[in-house]
Amino acid sequence: MTIQLKKNQTFMLKIKRLGINGEGVGNYKGKIVFVPGALPKEEVLVKVSQTTDKYAEAQIVKIRKKSKERTTPPCSVYETCGGCQLQHLAYPAQLTFKKDLLKQALAKFRPAGYENYILRDTLGMKDPWHYRNKAQFQLRQTAQGIQAGLYQSNSHQLVAITDCLVQEKTTQKVINIVVTILNKYHASIYDENKNSGIFRTLMVRIGIETGETQLVFITNSEKFPQKLEILREITQELPELVSIMQNVQNKKTSLIMGEKTIHLWGKDSIEEHINEVVFDLSARAFFQLNPKQTNVLYNEALKALDLKENETVVDAYCGVGTIGLSFAKHAKEVRGMDTIPQAIEDAQKNVKRLGLTNTRYEVGTAEKLLPKWIKEGFHPTSIVVDPPRTGLDKELVQTLLQNPPEKLVYISCNISTLARDLVQLSKIFEVHYLQSVDMFPMTARCEVVVKMTKKN
Repeated sequence: MTIQLKKNQTFMLKIKRLGINGEGVGNYKGKIVFVPGALPKEEVLVKVSQTTDKYAEAQIVKIRKKSKERTTPPCSVYETCGGCQLQHLAYPAQLTFKKDLLKQALAKFRPAGYENYILRDTLGMKDPWHYRNKAQFQLRQTAQGIQAGLYQSNSHQLVAITDCLVQEKTTQKVINIVVTILNKYHASIYDENKNSGIFRTLMVRIGIETGETQLVFITNSEKFPQKLEILREITQELPELVSIMQNVQNKKTSLIMGEKTIHLWGKDSIEEHINEVVFDLSARAFFQLNPKQTNVLYNEALKALDLKENETVVDAYCGVGTIGLSFAKHAKEVRGMDTIPQAIEDAQKNVKRLGLTNTRYEVGTAEKLLPKWIKEGFHPTSIVVDPPRTGLDKELVQTLLQNPPEKLVYISCNISTLARDLVQLSKIFEVHYLQSVDMFPMTARCEVVVKMTKKN
C-alpha cells in the first residue's frame, strides 16, 4: 500500500527520469511524484502542491544534488510562460530524453515486438533557438495597457512576452510593433469573462526561405474600428509584411481561429520553400512550425518510403500538400486529402505552380476517401499518415488493416497516440525503425518517422 501524502508536505526526493511533459519523476515510499524543473540524478527537497490516490505533484524547494546536464535558462519568463519545458536541460541531453520518451510510450502500450524496435538517435538542430515560423499570441487589456503573450500552463493567466527565444525574430518584432499601435488607438480587446471586445489574438507567420510575412488579426466579430488608420501605420512601420488578414472567431472555444477569413491588405497568402517545392500559405493553412527541421523530417519520410517510379502514394492529413508534393516527382501518382477546404485549395494551387500532372487533392477525411478510392480501383502501394496529436482515426486504422499498402510511413507528433496506434498496425505491418526528429527544441515535444512494410 502506497503512502498518502499531504499538501505542503516536504521531503527529499531522488529524480529517476523525465516524464512526458518534461517534468522530473521520482518515487517516494511507493508514490509517484512529478516535479517540474527537476532533472534525472538530482536530489531535491520538494513541497507537495497536489496529491491524488495514484500520484502527487510537487515543487522544488531546494536542489541538494544538481545534474551535470542542468543549464541556466536564458529566457526571463521561462518559469512562468509554460511555452518551453526544457531550457534548463543541456541540448544534447534533450535529444537523448526524446528518444527515451519514445521507449517509455512503447513500454506502456506494448505493440507487438516493441522490445526489438530499432530506435534511432534523435536528429537535432545546430542552433536550437529562434526556429518557430509562426506566433499566436493572445491579447489582454491590463492596467499597463494592451499586452500580448502566452497563457501560463493550465490557466488563462497571460504572461506578456516581448522577446521569445524560440520565435523567429521577425514574428516577435511584428507583434511588438502591432501591440504598440493597438495601444495608440485604444483598440477594443476581447474579454473572455464578459464575452465582449473585438481583438482576441495576433498571429504572425513568416516564410523562412522567402522572408514574406503575414499578420492575422483574430477578432470576436467582423468589426475593425479605425481600420484604415491602423493598417496605414502597420504597413509603414513593417515593410516586411506582404499580407494582412482578419479571421473571425466569435465562439467561446479553445480553437484559435474561426471559419471566416477577411482580406485586409496585400496578398492573401505568403510563399515558402521546402525541398525545392514552393508553397502558398493562407491564414488557416497548416504548415510545420520549424521549416529547417521540416526539411529533415520530410527527407526521413522519403528515405522510409524508398519510392520507385511506378509506385502510387496517398498523403493522408495532407494540409497544403507539404509532404506529398515533396516526393511527387519520385512517384507515379500522389493523392492527398484534408478536411479544411482552404488547405486543399492551397495544395491545388501548389500543384499548378509546380506543373505536376500526377497528383489529386480532395476535401474529406482519410477514413472516408481512402475506401472510396480503393472501390474505384485506386490501390496505393504506399501511404503516408501525418495525423494530429489525437492520432489515427479508428476507421482509418481499420481501413489500413483491411486494405494494407505495401509500405506505410507514420509521421507522429504525439508518441503516446503513436504507440497506441502501433498496437493495431503491428498486427499487419512490420516495424523497421523509428526515427525521432526534434522539431521543437526546448520543449518536451518530438516528431517521429516510422518505417513499416506489410508482413508476408
